[in-house]
Amino acid sequence: MGHLDLAGITFALPDGRPLLGGVDLRVGEGQRVALVGPNGVGKSTLLRIVAGEQAPDSGAVTRSGGLGVMRQFVGSVRDSSTVRDLLLSVAPERVRAAGLAVDRCEEEMLVRDDTPTQLAYAQALADWADVGGYEQETVWDVCTTAALALPYDRAAYRRVSTLSGGEQKRLVLEALLRGGDEVLMLDEPDNYLDVPAKRWLEDALVASGRTILLVTHDRELLGRVATRVATLEPGAAGATVWVHAGPFATYAQARADRLSRLEELRRRWDEEHAKLKALVLMYKTKAAYNDGLAARYQAAQTRLAKFEEAGPPQEVPQTQAVSMRLRGGRTAKRAVVVEQLELTGLARPFDAELWYGERIGVLGANGTGKSHFLRLLAAGGTDPDVEHQPVGDVRPEPVRATGVARLGSRVRPGWFAQTHQHPTLVGRTLLEILHRGDAHRAGRPREEASRALDRYALARSAEQTFETLSGGQQARFQILLIELSGATLLLLDEPTDNLDLDSAEALEAGLAAFEGTVVAVTHDRWFARSLDRFVVFDGDGHVSVTDEPVWEVDRARR
Repeated sequence: MGHLDLAGITFALPDGRPLLGGVDLRVGEGQRVALVGPNGVGKSTLLRIVAGEQAPDSGAVTRSGGLGVMRQFVGSVRDSSTVRDLLLSVAPERVRAAGLAVDRCEEEMLVRDDTPTQLAYAQALADWADVGGYEQETVWDVCTTAALALPYDRAAYRRVSTLSGGEQKRLVLEALLRGGDEVLMLDEPDNYLDVPAKRWLEDALVASGRTILLVTHDRELLGRVATRVATLEPGAAGATVWVHAGPFATYAQARADRLSRLEELRRRWDEEHAKLKALVLMYKTKAAYNDGLAARYQAAQTRLAKFEEAGPPQEVPQTQAVSMRLRGGRTAKRAVVVEQLELTGLARPFDAELWYGERIGVLGANGTGKSHFLRLLAAGGTDPDVEHQPVGDVRPEPVRATGVARLGSRVRPGWFAQTHQHPTLVGRTLLEILHRGDAHRAGRPREEASRALDRYALARSAEQTFETLSGGQQARFQILLIELSGATLLLLDEPTDNLDLDSAEALEAGLAAFEGTVVAVTHDRWFARSLDRFVVFDGDGHVSVTDEPVWEVDRARR
């Protein structure tokens, strides 16, 4: 059994701003600690430091046992890497190095098949056997069968980009949970997973007995898995950690009590400070006319100096206030009409009517066509009119479909993309994007743009470029752009995946006040409670409309 210990970790951003201000955290043997905090506070940076990918400015990380790491990018891999490459990336170091050597030799064999190359290849295969590579491939066969319903020999050289985000996540989780590392560090392990997979993950983490540090914003998963909740709290000198030594069920009340207690201690300190200063001033005034009070004046000065030297109590942590003003507007009563719509290769023909003002959840297993359905609506449907052009500067990829998906009059779709891919925003600061506007969104004076960023808790990041933001900050900024663009149909693809707890609650409040129609693909069981009806996609291509969420559906068939 392993453990993890962080002592005095500090880290500053390239522009000199302190990000981490002395983080102390211990994850004891067998504990499952959830790391939470506002988007952009430094959670992923702290995990990179623990993994050895980023050096802290000061402090130390110690651990016992092997460390298995799931990085945040898993689920959004769109490069040319293969399933084998992905599995190697989370394998133990010796296995990874031997596997990469085998791959290099195989590539060289394709170029020149001479004796030295053959000998190098033979040595690489021998090293692969020595580190247990063939046994590892047996484990990977179990992993690919569980995650992809394919044996390893058929899945090994499939491109990762052909897998859904949930399949990528499940594959890596299977490999880590079946590996030999005693300590697991998981950055957003539940993102992209459908609900059955999330339930599997919850059961697997609890049953594993491993020492686990995970970052997650899923409130259901937090409730089932975390034995402790560590909050990374922003401060003027960088973020520090407060640990709630109990489950998530008691976290909210414990945190409220703590903040209230810190505010009370600070209030009392300020009152006592004011009294001591007033006492010194009084004796100073009287001692000017009465030498007999000089000793009392000196004693009051000494008392004040000792009080100030001891310093105030712990600073009350900065709290993040997010206010989303999603306005919308009146549209036709039938916002979306679907007639015998078939998503080629994914969903069989189905009918549906979505009414103005409804909050619709789109549910189903990964790979069943949910995001395709959302993209089709985001493009204006099967035969878009001019008024149905999407707001924003990103055009969804075409969706192959037959049948009809028609938007009602005055319906303007605003699309929140799950992958946050916005090429036109790359290299531009948030303030610049809002100030200049685009074809669908009027530019804002800098002061007004700054106020809008402040409402979304992005004011401190105003001069950062879009691609340097955390996943949650990018999500909040996308929602802000939709707010400013006048959409009357919100199409949200996993909107809560990267949002911190406060931002997710702010989004729910913003959607409740939105004058328009909302269609959201989600695997967030907590968020789904705020929705009215559900369109459910199953793995056999059937689509149904229900009044209650249906989470257990067949997986998509390959």
